[in-house]
Amino acid sequence: MILVEIGVQSPRVAHFTEENKEEGLICLLDLVEELRDKAAIRVAAYQQRVSRYYNKRVSPRPLRQGDLVLRNSAIADPIGTRGKLAPTWEGPYKIKRVLLIGTFKFETLGGREIARVWNAEHRRKYYQ
Repeated sequence: MILVEIGVQSPRVAHFTEENKEEGLICLLDLVEELRDKAAIRVAAYQQRVSRYYNKRVSPRPLRQGDLVLRNSAIADPIGTRGKLAPTWEGPYKIKRVLLIGTFKFETLGGREIARVWNAEHRRKYYQ
């Protein structure tokens, strides 16, 4: 109860009885499952709207074997020995194999294979 309701009786305070309180709680307990279902439906609808909004602006960048790409040099050097003025991208590299969707094996233009597997987030298409 707020301080104003102590001096001025609101309808909520004026009509309060223990029986009404108990009846209200029992009704709410009966409706709990229905309220949860409605909330789950609202959450699913919201997630679908957000997903649709995001996917509308995402453009797929398909790459195939033999395409030239640049790789992120900050990911290539995890211990951070590069300075802040070093280039962000290094390469070009040729895609040797596509292992899974978004996962690639690179090789240099000379034909030497790069040791690790690279994710699609850490590469950029190279245009000549």
